[in-house]
Amino acid sequence: MEKFEKFTGIAAPMPLVNIDTDMIIPKIFLKTIKRSGLGVNLFDEMRYDRQGNEIPDFVLNKPQYREAQILVAGDNFGCGSSREHAPWALADFGIKVVVSTSFADIFFNNCFKNGMLPIVLPQEQVDLLMKDAEKGANARMSVDLEAQEITTSDGETIKFDVDAFKKHCLLEGLDDIGLTLEKEAAISSFEAQNATARPWV
Repeated sequence: MEKFEKFTGIAAPMPLVNIDTDMIIPKIFLKTIKRSGLGVNLFDEMRYDRQGNEIPDFVLNKPQYREAQILVAGDNFGCGSSREHAPWALADFGIKVVVSTSFADIFFNNCFKNGMLPIVLPQEQVDLLMKDAEKGANARMSVDLEAQEITTSDGETIKFDVDAFKKHCLLEGLDDIGLTLEKEAAISSFEAQNATARPWV
């Protein structure tokens, strides 16, 4: 997993509430177990009509938001089924940060495990970021995980909270496998001792 570093990017406004995981990535695309390739189908039923043509009014189809890396969303983002394909699709599109007033628990934790940062803020601060995002591609926000700050295009700084362990994992690029491999020396030592003590196993 890539390390999460401070970056400046385009923020897309999506003020819808209760965006569930089926809206993020419809169930028809859940056949794959690969993390890549799902970005093109992100929000598929909102991005495309039945003939597969882009719907121009959808925010991520607008020229100014095609390269968005930050999503400012309405309340209860990522609700519904627990499919990990939802954060896969967001990450594959290029989204690094999702800001909302609340997230579904499983989606929230899956974001961290896939190198994305979900940020919970009070409604008034989400509203401020939503208004800033509505300015388009010229209004770029900065996100600094180390300092736990979002800086708007006007230079206003908003602090956010994040679990210390999850922050460490993002900064170091550690997913569950990476965390396990940190203990590789201890695991190898145990296996060697165990092979000597219990050769029949």
